[in-house]
Amino acid sequence: MNSARTWGGTEKWTRMASEAMAKDHKTFLVYRREVVGDRFTIPKFRLPCLSHIDLYTLFKLVQIIRKEKIEVIIPTKRKDYVIAGLASRICGTTNILRLGIVRPLSIPILHKLIYHTLADGIIVNAQKIKTTLLETYFMQEEKIRVIYNGLDTEALDRLSLPPAQKRFKFQITTAGILTKRKGHDFLLRSFTQFLKLAPEADAGIIIIGEGPQKQELIALAKELNIADKVCFTGFLKNPYPDMAVSDVIAMTSTNEGISNALLEGMYLKNAPVSTFAGGTEELIKIGKNGFLVDYCNEETLATILHELYRNDQQRKQISEAAKETVIQKFSMHSMTKEVVLFCQESIKSRSRIKKEKE
Repeated sequence: MNSARTWGGTEKWTRMASEAMAKDHKTFLVYRREVVGDRFTIPKFRLPCLSHIDLYTLFKLVQIIRKEKIEVIIPTKRKDYVIAGLASRICGTTNILRLGIVRPLSIPILHKLIYHTLADGIIVNAQKIKTTLLETYFMQEEKIRVIYNGLDTEALDRLSLPPAQKRFKFQITTAGILTKRKGHDFLLRSFTQFLKLAPEADAGIIIIGEGPQKQELIALAKELNIADKVCFTGFLKNPYPDMAVSDVIAMTSTNEGISNALLEGMYLKNAPVSTFAGGTEELIKIGKNGFLVDYCNEETLATILHELYRNDQQRKQISEAAKETVIQKFSMHSMTKEVVLFCQESIKSRSRIKKEKE
């Protein structure tokens, strides 16, 4: 279940996971907007999903669960958690939340209902997310499963060809919805500092994505006098030819789980530079397969970019190591297998608890 109004990392995960599982299991999508639903090939149902407690959506969701004999529902957006939880309790089915970002549970009564009472399990994509959840007294460790995002590397190999024409000799790429949380302003300001270290550099930033902060970021690039070195591509159905010719993949968010775009850039041999956001420390080992920087530390980020710019050999070594990391730890096969296994275990656990109560 995904009630997003725009396309982003969670929606991409939902598509990859559901369509991979659909090869061996009966899988459906419940969605809100065509911008999401149109990208799925599995059977799907469009519902209003107007609020956390939308009675019409709840009624229709219960009908779908009963008609299609759904055993597990996986809501992937915060707005869906309550409706999915209520529907699961009405129908006696299993409800497993998917959470892809660090989220402290600061409203005890409400969050206990959502993450404990109505949830049979929680899938997170980084250990740090699990650790943060367990800081709350009512969370149970056995109900939370860390399952790293998987990449369809065969599809990436295919979709990245032919490579795009490179816009700059030293090209930095970032991809994601253009919101404050993604820290694009921090990247632009740091890039300005980088240009002071290398004023002769034929370097630029490719920003892939759409979002409410786009015009603000365009204005900032002009204010910083780097508008000719920043390319806003908008949403790209296939961003991988551009990623394939890039030198650096940047992820400068204030909060994340583990970014799909970061993983994709790493697989396509970009040297990764990221903030200490979410689970990036589980992915990147500084100086070996990438670099990490504190959010808003413009001087350090500029220095890292300068080091990668002037040292081709180091950049190539790091990008090779980054690709190997993704191959070893973030395969689609492993992710799908773990999600299905967790669903099966959660069904059994729910059945056992029900019998004990009887």
